[in-house]
Amino acid sequence: METALQAIPDTFAIHPLHTKEYLVDGKLHTWTGPTTEVYSTIYTPNEKGEEAPTLLGSIPDMETETALEALDAAERAFGRGQGLWPTMKVADRIKCLNNFVEKMKTCREEVVKLLMWEIGKNHADAQKEFDRTVDYIYDTMEAYKKLDRRSARFDKEGGVHAHIRRGPLGVVLCLGPYNYPLNETFCLLIPALIMGNTTIFKPAKHGVLLITPLLKAFEESFPPGVVNILFGRGRKIASPIMKTGKIDVLALIGHSSSAVALQDLHPNKNRLRLVLGLEAKNPGIILPDADLELAIKECISGTLSYNGQRCTALKILYVHKSISEEFNRRFAEAVDQLKYGLPWEDGVFLTPLPEPSKPAYIQELIQDATEKGASILNTRGGELTHNYSYPAVLFPVNDSMRVYHEEQFGPVIPIIAYDDINEPLDAMAKSEYGQQVSLFGRDIRKLGPLVDTLANLVCRVNLNSACQRGPDVYPFTGRKNSAVSTLSVFDALRSFSIRTFLASKDNPYNNEILEALLNSKESNFVSTDYLL
Repeated sequence: METALQAIPDTFAIHPLHTKEYLVDGKLHTWTGPTTEVYSTIYTPNEKGEEAPTLLGSIPDMETETALEALDAAERAFGRGQGLWPTMKVADRIKCLNNFVEKMKTCREEVVKLLMWEIGKNHADAQKEFDRTVDYIYDTMEAYKKLDRRSARFDKEGGVHAHIRRGPLGVVLCLGPYNYPLNETFCLLIPALIMGNTTIFKPAKHGVLLITPLLKAFEESFPPGVVNILFGRGRKIASPIMKTGKIDVLALIGHSSSAVALQDLHPNKNRLRLVLGLEAKNPGIILPDADLELAIKECISGTLSYNGQRCTALKILYVHKSISEEFNRRFAEAVDQLKYGLPWEDGVFLTPLPEPSKPAYIQELIQDATEKGASILNTRGGELTHNYSYPAVLFPVNDSMRVYHEEQFGPVIPIIAYDDINEPLDAMAKSEYGQQVSLFGRDIRKLGPLVDTLANLVCRVNLNSACQRGPDVYPFTGRKNSAVSTLSVFDALRSFSIRTFLASKDNPYNNEILEALLNSKESNFVSTDYLL
């Protein structure tokens, strides 16, 4: 595969972006301390003419002192619930979000290019991530309007009038993932903001530069201290912030070990709200009567879209023994036909892995499985380059192998042949994870009871289709170690807020006051205004 600089189309040529700006208390500050260089695993000629990882730019390597300044700014902006942002009218917060998204759209080309170079996402998927994020913001604003309309009234029960709304929780620490550094990060950040919380946001290690074109939009769209954006290492930024006990919500998409470590630093865990999207080991179950052509197509997408680097990816396949030989042959052939190349190449499906250590890890899983009895079914399986391991289809896999237990988060597909449907069901019940499952078949006498069981083991059962997050209006969550709270356009608004209300006994004295309060417009909380 060519990686020579002259082979890169001008549209996708990259120029180093050395950013020294960060956002604290409504102002873009210039960092004068140490910086960290950011490299792509896509190789291009360096100054010596040798093929090497491409320098994309650099970011501030910020210190704890600055992180605590950001925390103070977020705390002041919330003002114990009295700040401008948490008490602002719903319509005005929506205006701020709308202003931001309009500015964000002007950065589309630059962000898409950085998605390709930083994390190896192909051009079509990078465009899709940006556009989907924009749609998510618009959908969130509409969902918030609907929520507010339902609250624009008084209830009466047991002689008590109640005006019930959802209120903010406080200061949110937002930590996004590298695989969807824009979309999934904003699926935390945007609902947290629109509900009136103030935020501190640190981008992931990979996919960090693509946030920098948006810094100005954040600065110009929100009041001081509402959005604070820091760069650097978690131990210097996130850990000290958590130790203060001043964080009200930990919003993280990543690994459960990171979530647990950060929780353990908080001195008042009972006061800490968690909004977590964590790892998964989503299985695909192929029943004897499954449409094999459809099942193979969906399993290719499910296991290898973005090289399998998705929490929603199919991470293990259970195929009934009666059809396993044919399924394995056709599936392995289909995997070998997938095009591997650079993100901007037409029709490319498989791309370089953004984590430099990932190819070696995938090779470890393959070697462990083959030493314990598995074979690589596809001809190209495990072919290694400096930044990639070609997908390996492993069969037969058993519970003595690492790939059976670990969330591989990369291009290796373990397959197990089963006789009794209780084999995959028992494995799912014992698993530490419970996000989704894909079920392939058509006999409703078998599907009905299976759906009943699977719905109690995971949170989404996909019938004859790959696991996925969208559409974003549907609940996205998981059981056990896979998630805490629910993320979707509407559910996320609830996750980042709490029900709160004004109660007033039904008597002439109170009713007169309530009417006067409503007519005066003195309170943004007590309002029956209807947002269109």
